[in-house]
Amino acid sequence: MDVDGVLTDGHVYLQSFPDGQAFELKAFHSQDGAGLKIARMAGLRTGIISGRESSATTRRAKENGIEFVYQGRDEKLPSYEEILSLAQASESEIAFVGDDLPDLPVMRRVGLAIAVANAVAEVKDAAHLVTKRTGGYAAVREVIEFILKAQGKWTSFAPKAKA
Repeated sequence: MDVDGVLTDGHVYLQSFPDGQAFELKAFHSQDGAGLKIARMAGLRTGIISGRESSATTRRAKENGIEFVYQGRDEKLPSYEEILSLAQASESEIAFVGDDLPDLPVMRRVGLAIAVANAVAEVKDAAHLVTKRTGGYAAVREVIEFILKAQGKWTSFAPKAKA
């Protein structure tokens, strides 16, 4: 999945300090975090490919057991291809959640391309599924529920999730 606009609402808050430093703030939804933990328990492997480098993203990925973490990747296809190789997965086995134009090359190759509700029109047009929830507001949780329900696994794992 992408990060900014998918796991977050797309806003990047930068607090400036007199010495020229800036402190970045991102807001992640707790339901996405719980969903990612359920996904891991159910055997789904997760990953992010983001155009931005962010220590907040690194921490959130670690907290939620996200296996594949690629940041600072303006071109997402090389990272996607590396994930395919490492995971020993076929493209038909991959779902990708995106919101903006840099996500399109990956979305056009995966088995299940998903756009968040507030994605740009081109991304929605390329998607097999558009979430009801917007990026940063538990859209990833919605996707995880969709996949696990389609696999018949949701009721087995959802009650076991721990905060």
